[in-house]
Amino acid sequence: MAQKMIKNAVGRMIPAKINGEKVIPFQGIGKYKPTGKRFAPKLKTVADFPADGNKLVKNLKIALQKSGLKDGMTISTHHHFRNGDLVANMVFDIAYELGVKNLRWFPSASFPCHEHLIQYLEDGTISYIEGSMNGALGKYCSEGKMKKTAVLRSHGGRYQAVQDGEVEIGIAVLGAGCADSFGNANGLYGESASGLLGFALADSQYADKVIVVTDNLVKFPCIPWQIQGNYVDYTVEVEKVGISEKIVSGTTRITKSPDRLLIAEMTAKFCDKVGIIKNGFSFQAGAGGTSLAIGNYFAQIMREKNIKARFARGGSNKYLVDMLNEGLVEYILDGQTFDLDGVKSMAENSNHVWTSPFTSYNYHGKGNFAGMLDVVILGATEVDVNFNANVVTHSDGTLLHGIGGWQNCLFSKCTILPIPLFRNRIPIIKDEVTTLVGPGELIDVIVTERGIAINPRRKDLLEKVKRSGLPIKTIEELKEEAEKICGIPEKPKFGNKIVAAIKWVDGTVIDVVRQVK
Repeated sequence: MAQKMIKNAVGRMIPAKINGEKVIPFQGIGKYKPTGKRFAPKLKTVADFPADGNKLVKNLKIALQKSGLKDGMTISTHHHFRNGDLVANMVFDIAYELGVKNLRWFPSASFPCHEHLIQYLEDGTISYIEGSMNGALGKYCSEGKMKKTAVLRSHGGRYQAVQDGEVEIGIAVLGAGCADSFGNANGLYGESASGLLGFALADSQYADKVIVVTDNLVKFPCIPWQIQGNYVDYTVEVEKVGISEKIVSGTTRITKSPDRLLIAEMTAKFCDKVGIIKNGFSFQAGAGGTSLAIGNYFAQIMREKNIKARFARGGSNKYLVDMLNEGLVEYILDGQTFDLDGVKSMAENSNHVWTSPFTSYNYHGKGNFAGMLDVVILGATEVDVNFNANVVTHSDGTLLHGIGGWQNCLFSKCTILPIPLFRNRIPIIKDEVTTLVGPGELIDVIVTERGIAINPRRKDLLEKVKRSGLPIKTIEELKEEAEKICGIPEKPKFGNKIVAAIKWVDGTVIDVVRQVK
C-alpha cells in the first residue's frame, strides 16, 4: 500500500506518518505553536536509593540490567567526546550480548567511530537512529538498509523533542570525564575531559533511567556539576570513556586554501563594511578551516579599530580562546568544545561559560540566545536561487552530515554562508537544493570566492554595500558563472523509499531524504 503524502509550507512532499507516528508538516517560520505541558519522567523516591548516596555499580552491564534494558527501548548517548567516544559502542556491545533487539539509538550526534554499530543495525539489535549520521552510518542509511526511517534534528530540536515528549528516552548513558558516586558529573577534568556536557542535559532531566559512566571517579562532591546527581540512577567506573585527543573537530586549523582564505577575507570585510563589527557586537562561527580564518580576520579588524565583542557563541577552539584571553571578547558562551584549548579554558576561566541546547537553541521555550547574535557564520553543502540551504546531503543525495546547531543559528540578526562556488567541479548553487534543511528567508548572505550574493529581502544590507567596493552579484549570476566553468550537473537519482526525515526546530517535518539509487 502506497504511503499517503502531504505537501508542507515549502512545497516538499512528506509522508503523513513516519515510523507509524503522525507527522506535523512544516508550516512556516514561527507558525506552529505547541500546546500542552512539558513531558515529565516518572516520579521517584529517595527511599529507593542508597542512603549514603553511593550509586556505584560494578559495571555497565549490571547498570543496564538494573535499568531494565529490554527490546524496543530508546537508548540515548551524547557526543561531547566526538570521534573519541567509546561509550555508545560499549552500550550496544552489551545489548547484543544480552540478546536485546529493536532498540532506537538517540545520539546527540554520531561520528566515524560509531561505524562499529553497523553490525547491530544489520542484526536487529538497533532498529534505527534518530540523530545525525556521518560517514559510513549516513551511507548505510542512504542505501535504504536501515529497518525504519531515520530522523534528523538540530541540537535545539533534539532538546525540544525530549522536552515535548516526542521522544521518550528509556535509558540515557552519559559519559563524563569526571564524576562522583552520587552521579554528579562534569567534562572539565580527567584524562577523558571533553569540556562540556550540555548535550546530555535533556537526557539527564527527562530519561526514565540515567547512567553516568566515568573513568575518573572522584570523592563526593564532584565540583562543578554539569550533570546533577539527583537525576542519576547509577554510576559506573570504566577503564576509559573517551579519547580526549579525538574530541578535536574534523578541522580546527585555519585553512591554507587561497580560495577559502579569499572567502574568509571577503566575509570579514563585508561584516566590517555593513557595520556589524562594532563595540559590543556578538558573533558565532564554526570550527572549520574557513570559519577559523574568518575569526582571525575579525580579530585583526577588532585590534585595528579597538573594538571589543560582548560575547561569542561557541563551539570553542584555540582561536576563540585566544581572543577571550586577549580581551577582544568578553565572554564565550560555549555549546561544545572543539579542542583541548577549549577544555582547559572552560575549566579555568569564569568568562568561558557553559551553555546547553535549552538556553541556546530550544525553540519551545521563553526565548533563546540564537536571535541575540549580530552575525553567525555557517557552512552548507548546497544553496539554491531562493537562498534555501542544505547541510545534510551532498549533491549526489547521499546523507553524510548532521544538522547540529545549524538550523537554530539561522535566527541570528545576520546569517552568512561563506561557501566555495563549486566543490569537485560540482556547482554549489542550484535551482533547487537536494534536501531543504533551512528556509531561504532566514539566510541573508552567500559569500563565494567569485562574489557575494545578498538575499533581496535584506534591502538594508544591499543599501549599505552600494559603495563598498565589494564584488556584489545576484545569486543567479553566481550560479551562471559556476555552470560556465563546471557545466550543469545531473540531478541525483532516488528510489521511492524514504530513508530519513528532516525536522525543523519546532518539531515539524521540513523535508525527507530518499534512498539513493
